[in-house]
Amino acid sequence: MTFPAVAERRDSIPRSALVALSVAAFGSGMSMRAMDSLLLRLVADFNITLSGASFVITVFGVAYGLSQLIFGPLGDRYGKYLVISWACLACSVTALLCGLAPDFSSLLAARAIAGATAAAIIPLSMAWIGDVVPYEGRQPVLARFLIGQILGLSSGALVGGFCADYLSWRAPFFLISFCFISIGFYLVRLNRLLPSRARVLHKAEGGMLTRLFAEFGQIVALRWARVVLATVLIEGATVFGAMAFVATHLHATYDISLSFAGTLVMLFGMGGLLFAARSRQFVALLGETGLSRYGALLMSVSLLVIAYAPAWGWAAPACFCYGLGFYMLHNTLQINATQMAPERRGAAVAAFASCFFLGQSAGVAAGSALLTFVSTRHLLSTSGICVLLIGFYFAQQRARHH
Repeated sequence: MTFPAVAERRDSIPRSALVALSVAAFGSGMSMRAMDSLLLRLVADFNITLSGASFVITVFGVAYGLSQLIFGPLGDRYGKYLVISWACLACSVTALLCGLAPDFSSLLAARAIAGATAAAIIPLSMAWIGDVVPYEGRQPVLARFLIGQILGLSSGALVGGFCADYLSWRAPFFLISFCFISIGFYLVRLNRLLPSRARVLHKAEGGMLTRLFAEFGQIVALRWARVVLATVLIEGATVFGAMAFVATHLHATYDISLSFAGTLVMLFGMGGLLFAARSRQFVALLGETGLSRYGALLMSVSLLVIAYAPAWGWAAPACFCYGLGFYMLHNTLQINATQMAPERRGAAVAAFASCFFLGQSAGVAAGSALLTFVSTRHLLSTSGICVLLIGFYFAQQRARHH
């Protein structure tokens, strides 16, 4: 990562600043997806339905999305990096609470708190990058930062599947807790080394609620911001409303173990890593409009392959391409989110993340309800068609806006 040139050495940003944020994003990503491969284990251990078990994903996403409304303005006021470090330390405690939950109701409550504390990490990291990296060089930097989240999402599916088959559903949370407490203390130390321009960039006046409504009101008043926010809301619902049930679909359809199904889902992250490693070339070749259009097409085809393939082997390249297509579209949405309202970047990116995760929660809830009436195959194929439509819509709007 290359930060803007500075005149004095004391004004430089430590090279480890971005790496540390990426590690924090790893923990956040693992927290999000660790339960996907554990749903059937929860069904057996707590004697509940698959629809009921899926609430461990839904409550996390709802709390994550709603908490953005608080963390965005807090990051703008007190410093994004500092708020991220506090959130990581809080996440270590909430992950431990999940692992120690004595019953399913306690687990749901702990997952909701965990979602709320994790909410600060990725959106405020993106906003901080937007503050210190010029727009023309921002998309590749964001892509490299997201390597941590990608690996976390992939590892969550893999670790969850392994624990479902060989250990306990509690085990992933102890690993997540250790990850967060380690990186949290390191981020606190790094924050002290940051120059003032990278710590506090916007000091708002007035009460918390007044600032909250004023800042988000300014954002949604912008037409382009409304397009971006609506797109990411539907993207979250369609992409992750399907992804949450991919491991379950592979296990039930092809009679493979949950750990192996989680390994296949992990390839989603490998596709994302390809985009992160070659993001500069992808951007130069396709531009933002092309990335949106072809990313959506790639995801749509991948979901249809996963849904209707005659053998599980087809799921491996499909999951890889699903991840590649997702990050082509989502990274384009992210770069636009960081520029929706530069003077309120923390609140703008928080609104973006809030829509994304509320969309995820709605998608998982809707998907679990639909599974009462339809098969996982039909759920995945319907999601594939929806993501194609929303991707092409955004590509069209992006071309007009540009």
